[in-house]
This record gives sequence, structure tokens and C-alpha cells, in this order.
Amino acid sequence: MLFKKDNAAIGIGTLIIFIAMILVAGMTASILIETMNNLEQTALKSGQDAVKDISSGLKVTHISGFNNGSVIDQIAIFIELIAGSDVIDLTETYISITDTSKEVILNYSTSVFNTSIANGLFGTVNSSQLTATQYGIMVIRDIDDSCTSTNPIINDEDLVVMLVNTSQCFLGISTRTEISGNVVPEHGISGVISFTTPITYIDTIIDLQS
Repeated sequence: MLFKKDNAAIGIGTLIIFIAMILVAGMTASILIETMNNLEQTALKSGQDAVKDISSGLKVTHISGFNNGSVIDQIAIFIELIAGSDVIDLTETYISITDTSKEVILNYSTSVFNTSIANGLFGTVNSSQLTATQYGIMVIRDIDDSCTSTNPIINDEDLVVMLVNTSQCFLGISTRTEISGNVVPEHGISGVISFTTPITYIDTIIDLQS
């Protein structure tokens, strides 16, 4: 009498299923590892950006205004980096400023730049070249010469003045006027502009914020 055994056929089928399960598990593991790597890179970049945003930035140390006899037609905004900040590129830094009735946004103009104040704070550069959308730069302190007209990079210990032609922005700033705004870098903390002009203008150069 002959006996038929199909155990071997069943074993091969089980082996095929087992191999298929291993392949599927391998593919799934590969996808999970790739996803985890992408998430890790994204989280790392987000963390670096977050650190840069809270540890970098600039501050406004002083603001002066030029009295032409009736209104303030220029302001000089002194800025420097906050302690421990990364370098800041002023070509990517803008000024937002308002007199409560009008707000203007100003970007850097390479045509108005100077590395000294030989003729005074408001006499060294030609502010008439500035429009309601541009500010100029005067470098007060730059030990490593990092701040140039085409590449205005400021780093630790640098002190720079941003010049704004307020006669172009607001037709000048009258007495008892509230001015506010920010100096906004590409990354990090913004410098604050906040002052109210005095009830009368006496001196030619007026301290507005300190």
C-alpha cells in the first residue's frame, strides 16, 4: 500500500510566507528609520533656529534727532548686538517705524554709508539721498572692519548708527509726537524704538531715546 505525504509541500509554503513577512518587516523598518532620521534632522534644525532666535538679536542704545528749526527731519538710531549674539547682516535688517498715523518700512541703502562721523552725526552723510523706504549707515566702532557698504555685517562690540530721513517718512516729526517701532534683524530679538518728542525744540540735536 502506498502512502501520500504532503508535509514537505506545507513546509515550503510556510517558508515562503515567513520570507515574505521578513521582507515586509524589513521594508517597514527601513521606512521607519528614514522617517525617524528626517524627523531628527527637522527637530535639530528647528532647535537651532529656536536657539538663534532667543540668543541672537540687537538693541537700540540711543536715538538722537536733528531739529531743522520747526520739525525733526532726521533721526540717528544707535544699535549694537545683545550679549552673546551671532553676527547680524544689516542687508537683511529692516526698520519699522510709525508716528501713529503712518507706518513706514525701511531697508538698507548701500549709497548712504560712512565709516566715520568726521563732520558730525548729521553732517557726515547726505540724508537727502534717503527715501521713505531706505535708511543709511554710519559705523562708529568696528574693530575687525566687518561692516562695509556692500556687506554690512555687525558682530560683538560693533556700534552702528542707522540714519532715517524723517522728512521723507513723515514730513518731519513735530513736537509732542509719539514714535514707536522696531529694528528687525533676520534672526533674533528686535531693537525697540519708543519715544515721544518734547513739547518744544530748543537744541539742534535732541536726545529722543536712551
